[in-house]
Amino acid sequence: MKSRIIILSSLLALSISGCTKLEERLNGEITLNPAAGNANVSALLSGAYSNFRGMYQDQGNLLALGEMSTDAMLGPTRGGDWDDNGAWRVLHTHRFDGDNVHVKDVFTGLGSENYIATDILRYSPTPQQAAEARFLRALAQYLLLDLFDQVPYREPGENTVLPSKVRKGTEELTYLITELTAIIPDLPVGPATKANKDAAKVLLMKCYLNKGVYASRTAPTFDAADMQKVITLADEVMAGPYSFATNYFDNFAPNNDAIGKENIFTQENIGGVSSGGIRSRWHMTMHYNQQPSGWNGFTTLSDFYNKFEASDVRRGVAYNYGSYPVNGNVNPANAVNVGFLVGQQYNMVTGAALKDRTGAPLVFTPEVKIIEKGTNLEVTGIRCYKFPIDFQFDDNGNVDNDNPIFRLGDVMLMKAEALLRTNNAAAGLTIVNAVRANRGATPLGSLTLDNMLDERAREMYFETWRRQDLIRFGKFLDPTQEKSEVSDPKYLLFPIPNGQLAANPNLTANPGY
Repeated sequence: MKSRIIILSSLLALSISGCTKLEERLNGEITLNPAAGNANVSALLSGAYSNFRGMYQDQGNLLALGEMSTDAMLGPTRGGDWDDNGAWRVLHTHRFDGDNVHVKDVFTGLGSENYIATDILRYSPTPQQAAEARFLRALAQYLLLDLFDQVPYREPGENTVLPSKVRKGTEELTYLITELTAIIPDLPVGPATKANKDAAKVLLMKCYLNKGVYASRTAPTFDAADMQKVITLADEVMAGPYSFATNYFDNFAPNNDAIGKENIFTQENIGGVSSGGIRSRWHMTMHYNQQPSGWNGFTTLSDFYNKFEASDVRRGVAYNYGSYPVNGNVNPANAVNVGFLVGQQYNMVTGAALKDRTGAPLVFTPEVKIIEKGTNLEVTGIRCYKFPIDFQFDDNGNVDNDNPIFRLGDVMLMKAEALLRTNNAAAGLTIVNAVRANRGATPLGSLTLDNMLDERAREMYFETWRRQDLIRFGKFLDPTQEKSEVSDPKYLLFPIPNGQLAANPNLTANPGY
């Protein structure tokens, strides 16, 4: 288990930055003097890690942009619930614009992380501390590139009265590849909760795998030399201390720091003490009468659910917590309690069949509409809990599940895809079938672009990568459930928020917005 240490470093980091949405704040100077030695670099670095958690762990932010905009997730409006001025609906139907709250929050949140990580470099960090800060900065910039194609940046100590400079597209990608390559020697080999050598290699894999996308999102090409980089980097990572977990969901469990053997880079949450909001992963989708009480929100769609065989454990299992204390929540009904939940739901303490608030059986249905009406508002839609619930600390809100960013399964499937794209489908099929065998799925007879994309859907659902995968495979604009039309190609990028365009003349509106 993790040590229970209260970390106040995020507050220290924010006291230096001035506010959390730093790219919007054009006036005011940083008051600390690096030469005076008045900064605790370790605390500032811890703050940079903590600051990043909300971007990944909230039910909005990267999850909303990366999954709600795809066939994997829907945020149905249920009567008066979850309307939020249509902010969720427009993500799924590709009607978002530069005033969408989730688009704005992601751009400013990633800008905040970019700035905080950069600013650490002013305070004479050790080579390892500098490498960790540069990795966090690279990850924030990579996500800005992937989502917006424009990356505001500053040099350490730069005058913040001036608008930040901006790198775009392949220029930014070239910078990231050079930067990540440079910092690998100074990064540690672990642990997974810190920036490490293998984490940088996985991010480099994503740079090379998507290189053709960032050159042309409407018609990406895949250079053999770039694919070979992906393969070589994958081999280096796979030679490390990673192996399949006993249970796929161990990678997301409350004690996944100990049993999540596939996790390469994670965001640390400390049960009862400190968390980035990861409990939203179950609260956002659970019914009000489930344990713990949820918000009756997000679902997946039946077409996505039907990509899974019944034997595929990734579809859902009755998860056994082993020795982890769960305060009496032992699932006596032996019901599916992690993965995708459909059908009759049960009390996790007593095993009794649950009812909705009208007194009808709580039976989740595959059918769901983007705007729900009538008497079945509370039961429509298949619910996804990828993280086994940390009952021990849920009441506190600071649960113990670390949030995986990079995992072995992702690395293996990226290598398989690179092999497929360099005319070595047989070798790629061997890797995909190794993953499938561990997950209880039957082997594929051949590997094609279509079933490669589907395998990534099964392995990586609700981990923020679905949008990126669909764009790379040329499927993001296609019609899907509750989105009946082919989308305008402008939606391959998110718009630069209108407030940012007004504040920084170096930013330009993305095409079509």
